[in-house]
Amino acid sequence: MRITLDLDSSTAQYEQIRAQVVALITAGALQEGDRLPTVRVLSADLGIAAGTVARAYRELEAAGQVTTRRRVGTVVTAPTRPPGRTHELAHQLVSTARDEGIAPQDLIDLVRSALLTSTPHASA
Repeated sequence: MRITLDLDSSTAQYEQIRAQVVALITAGALQEGDRLPTVRVLSADLGIAAGTVARAYRELEAAGQVTTRRRVGTVVTAPTRPPGRTHELAHQLVSTARDEGIAPQDLIDLVRSALLTSTPHASA
């Protein structure tokens, strides 16, 4: 598992970790039953406080994506894959954004903006 932090990002470090773990689960790079590094190991690898990693793990656990058990550690509990065409469309969006030279953080900001400003479609 490879996690990196953008120290210049306005996104909190624990949120960067959480989002990357979710992305790895969604992409299938982490499977149900896979163990995550211990809080100490990951915090040492990233050069950050253990409490930051612990918070990311708590957020993942609250969302049902991992579980932490004594003597076993933190393991992936369920894959998080978007239903239907959403997964394919997300990949197409990323590919198009790369082709157009849009930076990853700018794409994330664009998607967040769209989520905040779009209205749900009414069912017929």
